[in-house]
Amino acid sequence: MTFFLKKNDMRFEMRLAKALILAGALVVAACEDPSQGTGIQVGPGTGSGTGGDEPTGEVKIPDYADDYSAIAGWGDHNKWNLANVHDPSIAYYDGYYYMYCTDASYGNEHLKASTGRHFPGKRSKDLVNWTYVPGPMNDAPAWVKDSLNTIRARMNLEPIANPNYGYWAPVIREVNGKLRMYYCIVIDNLIGTGGWGERAFIGMCESTDPANGKWEDKGYVVCSSSDKGRDGWKRPDPNNWDGYFYYNAIDPTYLVDDPSGKHYLIYGSWHSGFALLEIDPESGMPVNAPLGEPWADSVEDLTARYGIRVGTRTAGSRWQGSEAPEVIYKDGYYYLFMAYDGLDVPYNTRVVRSEKIEGPYYDITGRNFTNGRGDCYPIVTHPYRFNYSHGWVGIAHCCVFPERNGDSWFYSSQGRLPANVGGNAYSNAIMMGHVRRLVWCPASPDEPDNLWPIALPERYAAVPDTEIKKEDLVGSWEHIDLAYKYATQQTSKELILKEDGTMVGALKGTWTYDAAKKWLTFDTGSKKVVVCVEREADWEATPRCATIVYAGTEKSLNSTWWGKKVQ
Repeated sequence: MTFFLKKNDMRFEMRLAKALILAGALVVAACEDPSQGTGIQVGPGTGSGTGGDEPTGEVKIPDYADDYSAIAGWGDHNKWNLANVHDPSIAYYDGYYYMYCTDASYGNEHLKASTGRHFPGKRSKDLVNWTYVPGPMNDAPAWVKDSLNTIRARMNLEPIANPNYGYWAPVIREVNGKLRMYYCIVIDNLIGTGGWGERAFIGMCESTDPANGKWEDKGYVVCSSSDKGRDGWKRPDPNNWDGYFYYNAIDPTYLVDDPSGKHYLIYGSWHSGFALLEIDPESGMPVNAPLGEPWADSVEDLTARYGIRVGTRTAGSRWQGSEAPEVIYKDGYYYLFMAYDGLDVPYNTRVVRSEKIEGPYYDITGRNFTNGRGDCYPIVTHPYRFNYSHGWVGIAHCCVFPERNGDSWFYSSQGRLPANVGGNAYSNAIMMGHVRRLVWCPASPDEPDNLWPIALPERYAAVPDTEIKKEDLVGSWEHIDLAYKYATQQTSKELILKEDGTMVGALKGTWTYDAAKKWLTFDTGSKKVVVCVEREADWEATPRCATIVYAGTEKSLNSTWWGKKVQ
């Protein structure tokens, strides 16, 4: 079986087959050699349960296999846990964290659901153990086809009798006591012979009973729009990437702005960048609706109606390889996370920030993202591999959300296995949901208050947050220099932190530790880098067990450093 994810004529083919996963959980235990982790012991805490919604109070690390193909069939969907996740969005509602995703599963098995087959969901009490919940719809709402063909009629084009639909990248938030979802439905047809791919639509629905898949559709919000006029949709030649659409109506995120109380929808991908629309909190629709015709003869006319542009990877490019904006507000800054590059292998996450929701947004080096001044840093995630594993690729298109009744922030995306794992030529279509904690790292040792978010190198497993002392850091580590390299997994090298404060291996020099801040400083002589230290699970060990990890960056590094203790 084959299905296509089309990003406006860029097709990512995933030929799907079947291969293994075991569902369950493993009590945190000692490990005896590097392949078996650190042997760090932890006691009972508030960790995860054994596979259902309810925490048990016993700290356990899941032992499900990352290759879940053996239970990928619909008959086993209640065993999936975080299997079959792509482009997740997570929000807390009525006692649970809810997650909804793009239509993507190994073998398209989710389409066998009797109800709620599109934008499939999951929920969890603890962010570790997840159970399936239905999505909001079985079929595209009637308004999608009606709106499409109404627009086509005004463009003097024939209607499309049976559009090909793609169901992509929802965002969810609790608003006014309801769970609100903005979703994307992509028309996978050409506008016309010799033309670009058709437009996408963003719609909205709401629920007070998401566990049972009961949603009320609220209809059309916005669609893809062009600055090339009504008739500029023809493509000069197949090698031309100067797309018809200025804004691609996919990948929305939703922000309730703390300082102003206003609501915003930020959307757009691949073409000219990300658009910002103010939303009426009650109706969930743009405050300036109706937006008018989805075309204009100038950028100024279009953006006045369809949203100002808050950022783009490369100024002047209509095919600029960034997508999936996610915006949060924290401590006086709006942080905009985004995915770079193609979704199968090279996907990686970047972040920029601004003091105003509309920008300008800058990266850690001061590069202006709003004006498209080039690749931005820091790197939040990137393809990687620790020892004793196949590692992960395609780690982006994230959601970022706060812990309920806690201080932590979390990052979630899919991770894909590389191709040919276990002899399976289609293993890159195995998409496991990843939930990771974010740490807030200083831009340099001299800027302790200039903090930037970086994802931890290991997935969240609710390991108790007990004190980390300097002596706990002495020993062998795996260090990854997570520098950007297109479609390439960065691999680990041995790093040894000695008791006398020196280090050898991947880094040479000295190290110091601030236990109060949990900041570990590496001094190589030519560079000082502060990384944040946390307890987390070693998912590559056999059996999985608790360990200590670090993540951090430095504003002139153009890289992120990840590490985990192994002995």
